[in-house]
Amino acid sequence: MKTLLTVIFSFLSLGFMLAQSAVQATSFKKKTFQMGADQMPYGILLPEAYDASKSYPLLLFLHGAGERGADNESQLTHGASLFTADSFRKKYPAIVLMPQCAAGDYWSNVKKEVAQVGLPDFSFYKKGAPTKAMLLLEGLLEEVLQNYSLDKNRLYVGGLSMGGMGTFELVKRNPKLFAAAFPICGGAAPKNTRKYKRPSWWVFHGNADPVVPASFSTQMVKKFKKRSFDVRYTLYEGVGHNSWDLAFKEPGLFPWLFSNTK
Repeated sequence: MKTLLTVIFSFLSLGFMLAQSAVQATSFKKKTFQMGADQMPYGILLPEAYDASKSYPLLLFLHGAGERGADNESQLTHGASLFTADSFRKKYPAIVLMPQCAAGDYWSNVKKEVAQVGLPDFSFYKKGAPTKAMLLLEGLLEEVLQNYSLDKNRLYVGGLSMGGMGTFELVKRNPKLFAAAFPICGGAAPKNTRKYKRPSWWVFHGNADPVVPASFSTQMVKKFKKRSFDVRYTLYEGVGHNSWDLAFKEPGLFPWLFSNTK
């Protein structure tokens, strides 16, 4: 009987967690940004009791390569349950924006080559036209800034993997826009780093990452420190590509993030 009750309780708990996850995901209002013939799906989460007469910070979060597509759902896989948690929403009343990159596209201007031996090889371009996804992202961001009541001194961006790379590039292309940025297991070309000066940075990576080498983050942080930028670096020992799991659990991440202002 005790075993049966334990099994029943486990199923009920699992069902509750799945239902809670579904409710959290649907808290994001799903919309589509249109620019010419191109579209970008996105989810937007408004603070509880949103009041257009007040100004709110914006948290833009960019997903990784595995969540690309057009279902306006996959981009919520990592982060949405955190941002919709009551504890987060009550403490940090912010507008959260989670756009979705199309399949086959990239946030940043980077080329990935499959290495025959060792880690994958990414080539970050110092210059070059933005990707279609980046153009759409910038257009979406401009539309959101126009249509919602935002504190333009408290705009934040973060992302994981491909989204970590996108975080670096979005800041580079808009060097005066953001107050703080937190790229997770990302990277960028360590040149023209003066364009990254304005925001405060907290960079995360796992030193055993088999997908995006930690050296990409390390070299950016070294350049930032050489220029005396405001940067923190957390390198997780023995952690692979999913370093976002630990970054999301950092007790100081969101207090730090929302304390920054331009």
